[in-house]
Amino acid sequence: MPPEYRTRFAPSPTGLLHLGHAYSALVAAARARSAGGTFLVRIEDIDSARCRTEYETAAFEDLRWLGLDWPEPVMRQSARQGAYAQALDRLAALGVCYPCRCTRGDIRAALSAPQEGALPGPYPGLCRHRSMAEAAEGDAIRLDLAQALALTGPVFFTETGPLHPGRQAVDPGWLAREIGDVVLARRDIGTSYHLAVVVDDAAQGITEVVRGADLFETSGLQRVLQLLLELPEPRYHHHRLIRDTAGKRLAKRDDARAIRRYRDAGASPAEVAAMVGLTLRG
Repeated sequence: MPPEYRTRFAPSPTGLLHLGHAYSALVAAARARSAGGTFLVRIEDIDSARCRTEYETAAFEDLRWLGLDWPEPVMRQSARQGAYAQALDRLAALGVCYPCRCTRGDIRAALSAPQEGALPGPYPGLCRHRSMAEAAEGDAIRLDLAQALALTGPVFFTETGPLHPGRQAVDPGWLAREIGDVVLARRDIGTSYHLAVVVDDAAQGITEVVRGADLFETSGLQRVLQLLLELPEPRYHHHRLIRDTAGKRLAKRDDARAIRRYRDAGASPAEVAAMVGLTLRG
């Protein structure tokens, strides 16, 4: 018997939710409702320096105003550092991560004058020779992508969204060139988005990840981490992005398109849904 459908909307409380968030949350909730499953809200607040309680409160108010509901209590990443540390320890035991003390200046200098043996991708691998036994306080921890892929073998994920439906093969060459040895744990936070999201999705039993098309390319990396950590494989549904009149993807700095602003101006939930091409159920 297949598992119950479960999906989530996972905002970071670093600003007001905008029309793009409304679209993503409504699509996720509609897919859960259609499957007779569960829609969850998760607060991704690992970046304590930027997250604000007032934005979290506003997010809950805006989502409820749109007619959404979800089980309580919600999961908060700030309360899950122990789970992320355990996952990182497991990756270290597999030999697929290493400590890094490079500054942004170090990385820029290396990329502008590549060293012999440097890795492709955004990070040139300056600390790749270091072992976890050398890790010191303040080091970031990076994924050794080459070692990780040697353990996982071919990587695939299933896409249910409209842009690239079907079983997707992850190109290891593309991962190396475009993503490379990503940070798994940061000096100031203790984890990273990529590590936290796969650990949390598994903990919540998420069967389908619903999110914007801009995150499609990160799915391959997240599948690598899921395979290494022996976590369940969710499906992925990447939906279209909501853009401004110039065609630019909305961001939290687009305050004029915040749900709260439309609410204050007297718009109804149905009118906000219509702005992003959706119809609320009666």
